[in-house]
Amino acid sequence: MLDKLFKPKSIAVIGASNKPYKIGKTVVDNLTISYHGKIYPINLNEKEINGLKCYKSILSVPGKVDIVVIVVPSKNVPRAVEECGNKGVKYCIVITGGFKEVGVEGAKLERKIFETSKRYGMQLLGPNCFGLMNTSIGLNTTFSPIMPKEGNIAVFSQSGALCATLLDWAYREGVGFSKFISLGNKADLNENDFLETLEEDDETCVILGYLEGVVDGEKFIEITKRVTKKKPLVLIKAGKSSSGARAVSSHTGTLAGTEKAYKAAFIKNGAIRAESMEEWLDAARVFSTQPLPNGDKVAIITNAGGPGVIAADACDTYGVSLANFSHETIKKLRDNLPDTASIYNPVDVLGDADPGRYGIALETVLKDENVDGSIVILTPVATTRPFEMAREIARVAEKIKKPILASFMGGTLTDAGIKYLEEHGIPNYCDPGRAVACMKNLIKQHQNTERVEEKPTIFGDVDRKKVEEILYQADKPNVGFMDCIKILEAYKIPVVGYGFAKTAEECVKVADKIGYPVALKIVSPDILHKTDVGGIKLNIEGDESIIKAYDEMMVDINKREPDARILGVNIQEMVREENKEMIIGVNKDPQFGHLIMFGIGGIYVEILNDVSFRIAPMSKKDAYGMIREIKTYQLLTGVRGERPVDTDCIAEVLMRISQLVTDFKEIVELDINPLAGFEKGCKVIDIRMTRGN
Repeated sequence: MLDKLFKPKSIAVIGASNKPYKIGKTVVDNLTISYHGKIYPINLNEKEINGLKCYKSILSVPGKVDIVVIVVPSKNVPRAVEECGNKGVKYCIVITGGFKEVGVEGAKLERKIFETSKRYGMQLLGPNCFGLMNTSIGLNTTFSPIMPKEGNIAVFSQSGALCATLLDWAYREGVGFSKFISLGNKADLNENDFLETLEEDDETCVILGYLEGVVDGEKFIEITKRVTKKKPLVLIKAGKSSSGARAVSSHTGTLAGTEKAYKAAFIKNGAIRAESMEEWLDAARVFSTQPLPNGDKVAIITNAGGPGVIAADACDTYGVSLANFSHETIKKLRDNLPDTASIYNPVDVLGDADPGRYGIALETVLKDENVDGSIVILTPVATTRPFEMAREIARVAEKIKKPILASFMGGTLTDAGIKYLEEHGIPNYCDPGRAVACMKNLIKQHQNTERVEEKPTIFGDVDRKKVEEILYQADKPNVGFMDCIKILEAYKIPVVGYGFAKTAEECVKVADKIGYPVALKIVSPDILHKTDVGGIKLNIEGDESIIKAYDEMMVDINKREPDARILGVNIQEMVREENKEMIIGVNKDPQFGHLIMFGIGGIYVEILNDVSFRIAPMSKKDAYGMIREIKTYQLLTGVRGERPVDTDCIAEVLMRISQLVTDFKEIVELDINPLAGFEKGCKVIDIRMTRGN
């Protein structure tokens, strides 16, 4: 898709320089060291740079130029881009900063170069970026002094500084890359363009990404769902906190988006989220060296009880299952290990274990069909021989193709063993918990590859025309309660009995039809907080009581809000049956579309904050996943003699709400609180809805 960008035959550098420590000098140096295509330095005042003839303008370069790297001051970039367009250049990499990340004037300048590039059919990387690399052809358009070795990891990042840091780390650790892309401000080319390219790149097996925001959230999910079926995608998403989001805006001028929306997006697309640089780099190493497991059952081998317990606790934390060994495995361990060794998982081979004992234990458990991978822990004691231990682990790894992660703990005593392990493609983590976290990521990627995409549930019994009529006739953003109820009914979402009345006599007729007890709620465009003015009456029993309640309500409101326009009252069924109160909410996220929320509702929703999120449209799997994800899920299944809640009904309501907001994108907010869940069925008790344009 971006072949010429990654495999150009000719490159020009506008702003090339002979002055040491100038970016224009570093870029030309990097190209002349390892790139074998044609290189054209552009500088008004120089005749030659690094033995290459210098040109005063891109227009004076003979022949075709595939890529132009621009490193002139921001005020000169528009002219440079215009000349590139006239030359017929296809790609411009704008390293220069000083665009939308610095404010309004910079944003205008960025818009100008984008519009110019579109006019000529060019594509821009940046501005305010670090450049890109393709190690397979020695292409380095960055101003990093380091060119990494070839590898199978591709990186894209919105932070150029992070790119420089990662390159330095990789050089020290001997980690190789296939492609390296700094996105910068993403005026044109963005994460979606590069993800589509890396998806089909045979040189890339693992993709790392650092994002501060996404340009097109819905397209991002569509592409990444495909990518994660084929390759691990490990992402850092910055700007989770309000202060982080502000920093993102000033860094690259990007809308950070809501943390909840990104969390839901990563659930939907299967991306692996790293919460720190350490997790990011750990994941890079494990995915680039280890096979994926066939399941989630792990064996732990250790020569010390404490670290083994730490690893077992980490398995519980990360949701990694400890394997139950077969009878044959237990017998072989019993026959080959000392009587005092622990032959169950974790296997403790004891502190005096030699390399042979480690090797027998590791090979035995990995041959067990119940074991999908292993974590080998070693603590340095006087009898330990870390180098020989490492050789034994590498021998088993060569023989049995299951993931093996090492945790050689300590420092100088284990250095030689660690070096040997890593030279043979076995990553080492000084903390057993980090090894478990990496095993969890391997398991998740295996699940991604096995994932069967479930299409969103679509119900054929909905009445779209009725909803269209209600929404298009509404003259205010806030949809009235009665209209909200009618919309839900049109989509076959169960609601409590209801009615509308303008007089006490009408109240009696409606209540008789619904059945007592009922509630009265005032309907007035001038009253926002009904309770404060006496506009709500609950648990009304009988005709006389409803007449009295109606009269009292009118008197109270007349005293407190004498100028309020009274349209009438809503009458609602009061739920008698034992139930659990839940909440379903919808908010339209600017990047990903409708974000659906589910949790325990009622008056405790803000206090408990026990909610889950998904992005519409939703499948059946999404709906049930939301329900099971909340911490208080067990309350819905029935505890201490309480009746369980009909989760099938709740899941159907979630899917119908998903279809409603997918069909009507103008619904920007929706709040069902509470949704009463019964042993059989569920009903919406209260709802608010807001529509946009």
